[in-house]
Amino acid sequence: MMQLYPAHAAEALEFNKVCQLLKQHCRTDAARERVEELRFHTKLEYVERELQHTNEFKWVLKSSDYFPNDFTRNVQKELRLLAVPGAVLTGEQLLAFRNLALNIRDILLWFKRHDKLFPHLREIAEKISYEKEIADTISAVIDDNGQVRDTASKELMQIRAELTNARQQLRKVFETILRKLNKQGYLADISEGFLNGRRTVAVTAEHKRIVKGILHGESESSRTVFIEPEETIELNNEVFSLERAESREIHRILAQTTATLSAYAPQLEGYYHLCGIYDFIRAKALLAIDMNAEMPRLSPHPGVHLVKASHPLLYLHNKQTGKPVIPLYITLDRNQRILIISGPNAGGKTVSMKTVGLLQLMAQAGLLIPADPQSEIGIFKQLMIHIGDTQSIEHELSTYSAHLRDMKYFMDFANGKTMFFIDELGSGSDPNLGGAFAEAIVEELAHRHALGIITTHYLNLKVMAGKVQGIVNGAMSFDEEHLEPLYQLTVGKPGSSYTFAIAQRSGLSPKIIERARQITDRGHFKLDKMLHQTEQQAQKLKEKEKEVDRLLKENEKLKESYEELTDKEKLKQHYNTLKLQNQIKKEELDYLRDMERKFKQIIHDWKKAENKQDVIQAAENVLFKKRQIQANAAMAKKADKNYEVVGSEPQVGDLVRNKINHQVGTLKEVRDKRGIVNIGKMPFNVNLEEWIVVRRKSNNEEKKRKKSS
Repeated sequence: MMQLYPAHAAEALEFNKVCQLLKQHCRTDAARERVEELRFHTKLEYVERELQHTNEFKWVLKSSDYFPNDFTRNVQKELRLLAVPGAVLTGEQLLAFRNLALNIRDILLWFKRHDKLFPHLREIAEKISYEKEIADTISAVIDDNGQVRDTASKELMQIRAELTNARQQLRKVFETILRKLNKQGYLADISEGFLNGRRTVAVTAEHKRIVKGILHGESESSRTVFIEPEETIELNNEVFSLERAESREIHRILAQTTATLSAYAPQLEGYYHLCGIYDFIRAKALLAIDMNAEMPRLSPHPGVHLVKASHPLLYLHNKQTGKPVIPLYITLDRNQRILIISGPNAGGKTVSMKTVGLLQLMAQAGLLIPADPQSEIGIFKQLMIHIGDTQSIEHELSTYSAHLRDMKYFMDFANGKTMFFIDELGSGSDPNLGGAFAEAIVEELAHRHALGIITTHYLNLKVMAGKVQGIVNGAMSFDEEHLEPLYQLTVGKPGSSYTFAIAQRSGLSPKIIERARQITDRGHFKLDKMLHQTEQQAQKLKEKEKEVDRLLKENEKLKESYEELTDKEKLKQHYNTLKLQNQIKKEELDYLRDMERKFKQIIHDWKKAENKQDVIQAAENVLFKKRQIQANAAMAKKADKNYEVVGSEPQVGDLVRNKINHQVGTLKEVRDKRGIVNIGKMPFNVNLEEWIVVRRKSNNEEKKRKKSS
């Protein structure tokens, strides 16, 4: 287990508040007990297993796949009774054990349906087996209301049958008596009642001697007496006797069933334990969802690397109020052991430090943390803190004396597996002497290879961070223009305390502030001023970087728009080219048809003409375009080299060729006699009668064709 100093370290880091939130999600006493017993483990295997349990259950909840862990009753008392010889459980208690067994059956069936999906959750129930006899034994004698069944034994069935008959007979006789007394006017306003377990009639006092029977009592006013009529005495006795016999038989059945179940006490103990574990894991998963928590990477070596981390309590508070949470980025490792955080008061130094400490405790307790899953958590064996006013009236210690007492413990026991947090190191003493002690303490902690965070206003510690290996500065940002903290940690540079800016924000007299500037030691003020200016310049640079990023993103969008327009323009040009080619082919076809018509006319004229020279002249006028006709034939021949005609009916997906212009495309859609043909990337609405199905010639066919030619 992790050693904590002081004893209330976990409470100081507000881990107890996280536990209270966790308890609110628990449905069982067993799970709540586990929350109270939470410890901070130092074995990597245990921590990883606990985190995996929670992470897998979180995915179950997010997938809306119901995990059947519905048993929430505390049966520890009943489990103890099972170990006592002669103990008798009630029907309700036995029913609870039946429900517990059935719940375990449902859980095991759930894992069977989700084979290998949740290996770590399944591993918990690996050694548990469902004992069908437990539920069967109880169901045979106890109904769903916790009552002993009539069929639990032959004797009980007979007794209850006789009891039912006796009660019916008693009811009939009693109702006859009531009607008779009511007609005679002897009954009081309430007419009847039950006293000493017997059914009685309520008679007015003046008629009590008239009604024969046993007097069982009277009202407070003595105006009404309660009499058991003599006609029902024997019947009441019979009913009472049968009820006692029923009770004895029920007791015998319950005792026998309890004795049978006692043999399964170890299994029932395991069932109850398992339900408590799953309820505890469920509570951790629900809390993780509330906190937007993830499972970090784990390392066996001391160290921490937090990415987009948040203080869980601050995150929950801001989620309710709608405020954003500034993410935290912090790394502590062998090369960067101690982080010195400086900056203005109320700027978030302590919150940043507590965030790291609380997330470390949560992880080593098996809880998911509100940070990016790329974060990495190492294992520490010690955690030491010095946060807040540690003044002790009881031991007559001043704040600084208590501070030195804690520092002594740090110096004596800190090592390479220690994580420490010191808030306002060296405060409570003379600034010069306190700063000297603070510097010596930091040197010793660095020498001992401990990892931790220190908040301070001392300038010598800020300077020290740049000189001693393993010590780095961190600054809490401050918006001086609006005089408000930004709650953002920047690692790698020291921060100004913004003493005068905060004084101005608080409304202090400008005269007092100016005088304080004059009194302040020039060297001290000069360094703080330099830090102040550096931080403001860094903020301005960050704003400029954001503006550059914005412009780069706009440029990317413009580039994408330009490329999109370019592609559209290329498609348009391709479409126009195809359109022009189709127009040319159409003109050629029209020309050929016209030539055919003219040749027919020439032949007709040749036969009839007397002057053959005129016909020859007309033929020459037609044939002068012979070269163009030959060119068209050559284009058709060229198309035939790559494709051959199939001749089948065109189907979607076929290659088709235009009978006129020899264009080849893919048939994408058929609409009666028309269709959609893609030529290249362009779709065309065509008349299918003008297209024939073709297929691409293979290389072998091409070679044969060349040989034959």
